[in-house]
Amino acid sequence: MAKPSVTHRLHPVILLVFSALIICSGACSSNVYSVFWSSPEGEWTSGVEGPAVDRYGNIYAVNFKEQGTIGIINTDRKSEIFVRLPEGSIGNGIRFNSDGNFFIADYTNHNVLEVNVRSKEISVYAHSDLMNQPNDLAIAKNGQLFLSDPNWTESTGNIWRVDTDGSVHLLESNMGTTNGIEVSPDESKLYLNESIQRNVWVYDLAPNGDISNKRPLHKFADYGMDGMRCDVRGNLYITRHGKGTVAILSPDGHVVREIKLTGKNPTNITFGGKDGKTCYVTLADLGRLEAFRSEFPGREFAWNYE
Repeated sequence: MAKPSVTHRLHPVILLVFSALIICSGACSSNVYSVFWSSPEGEWTSGVEGPAVDRYGNIYAVNFKEQGTIGIINTDRKSEIFVRLPEGSIGNGIRFNSDGNFFIADYTNHNVLEVNVRSKEISVYAHSDLMNQPNDLAIAKNGQLFLSDPNWTESTGNIWRVDTDGSVHLLESNMGTTNGIEVSPDESKLYLNESIQRNVWVYDLAPNGDISNKRPLHKFADYGMDGMRCDVRGNLYITRHGKGTVAILSPDGHVVREIKLTGKNPTNITFGGKDGKTCYVTLADLGRLEAFRSEFPGREFAWNYE
């Protein structure tokens, strides 16, 4: 009898490995842009907002159990109150700086608060009586903050910049209901959306934090918008309040994808996980957070969380 060739002996093994790769590939791709985790429903109030992830993978958001709190979901996915804000303060957007501390838009007291993560000390980082109600925050690598400031009653709003000395600068006033705000990966652009008017605007962003050359990026035909964040490719992930999705806009303003969520009223989004590719979304109608995976990490991950 002729001796079997090496090719014939390996053929079944190759087939098995090849089949396994196909199955694994299908499973992996199905996990991208699909909700794979949710925190327990009702743990957070309907004011849940401002998710942010520290460099250790802990997730923070506002209004855990009750208004005026900051909650934390640790890496074991256990939730608890991290801090209580000063009397009368209620938080909205949260952003971490490169020191590992975080800022909170305190919309009731017209503040930006700073929380020292180690001591849990809370201080007023910036304040202006001219603000309507500070809403969402974006942060540049140099520590400058950009702040949306809507007036929901009059459907108007402003944009502010807060410099690293805590000084407050009005960048634009008399806009629509300013809400989601973000900086591009190369920090040459500032993005801002208007919830009720459903506009997404883009500005040129100068190194000193000034903005210019305002122009439309996208206008949605229906539903509102809330928070938004950029990945490292410059794609914008926008929460569609009322629609229950996250829309991904390419840098030139085209909708390239919409991710279906379990609730109808997503309020904000952030990136985290060990590779920066896990998107955490807050859902007001379900009082919880949920997560999906992206193809690309968030723009802050490379300089803030690595």
